[in-house]
This record gives sequence, structure tokens and C-alpha cells, in this order.
Amino acid sequence: MQRNRLLATLGLSVLAALLTSGIAPYDRATWLLEVAPVLVAAPLLAFTYGRFPLTPLLYLLIAAHALVLILGGAYTYARVPPGFWVQELFGLSRNPYDKLGHFMQGLVPALVAREILLRGRYLANGRMLAFLCLCVALAISAVYELIEWWVALIAGQGAIEFLGTQGDPWDTQSDICWALIGAGSALLGLARLQDRQIAALEHSAHGRGQG
Repeated sequence: MQRNRLLATLGLSVLAALLTSGIAPYDRATWLLEVAPVLVAAPLLAFTYGRFPLTPLLYLLIAAHALVLILGGAYTYARVPPGFWVQELFGLSRNPYDKLGHFMQGLVPALVAREILLRGRYLANGRMLAFLCLCVALAISAVYELIEWWVALIAGQGAIEFLGTQGDPWDTQSDICWALIGAGSALLGLARLQDRQIAALEHSAHGRGQG
């Protein structure tokens, strides 16, 4: 029951943010491209909830990632107000908000991969599991950069807002680096919490099966 309330709260929060961001985004095409992962992930999570519910930690982090994407879509990443505050605070040459997005792009997929591999009994907990989770996160980051490239080839100048490089020639490399940092942070800082929640989830499922 408590988990259901958490999921309902997270779902409604993301839905409210998505609808609000779509009222008058800075650039409609960019907004659609940025929130597309949310539009894909939300139905998928709803569809798999009964058969393969995730841990509360993952649902919370997925919702947080969705909110990061939605905010970036509403303003475009180069114009998100909190990013300007950070830029001014640290004297940066560009709005760094997009790096938060890429950090989450590493953190969340790494934990999703870890949970699937552990619960599916594909791998035991250990170094190989951590290595493959890092690989999955980096692969997703690289595919996203390829998508940005393809959009740029198709849309030309119209893709500038979506790319959000802000004149940085090393933007692609730094994006992937931030994804790696996010994935590493997840595996180092959240793995034990995820293990406890997986154990509780499996115990609950076993109890229902016995009943």
C-alpha cells in the first residue's frame, strides 16, 4: 500500500510537470524531443508494473530523471534558470544544466540494468555486474549522442536548441563523461540500498506466492 501511494505521487507529479511544461515551451520541437523518453518510459513502466515491479529507489530516480528532462524541454537546456544560477556562482562559461541531465542518464540506466541482471539471475553481485552496468550506461549515452547527431543532420540549424552545445567543441565527450560519473556514483553509493530493496521486493513476492 505504501509503495502504491509513492508511485501514485510520483506519477502525478511527473504528469503535472509534463502537462505544465507543454503549455508554452520555449521551442515546441525541442520540447517534444527532450520529453520523448518520458513519453516512452511512462507507458512501459505502467505496463510492466504488475509483472515486474521495480524497487521504490528506481521509481524515485526515474521520476527525478523525468523531471530533469521535462524542465530542460520547457526552457531548452541552455536556458534553464537554475543552470544560470550555478553558472554565475562558479563563474562558468556556459549553462551547465545539461550536465545534470547526462549525469542522470548514467545513474538511472546503470541501476535499471543492475536490477534486471540481479533479479533475473543473469549475474551474481560482483565486479562483472558493476562493469556491465557501466557499459550499459555508456552505451545508452553514446546512442543518445548519435541520435542528437542524426537530428542535427536532418534538421540542420533547427537542431541547435536540441543539441545545446553552447559553443563547446568537447560537449559530446563531456556528456558521456558525466554519464560515466553518474553511473559510477550510482554503483558506489546506491548499490547496497538497492540490494536491500530487491530483497524486500522478492520476499514480498514470495509471501504472496505462498498465500
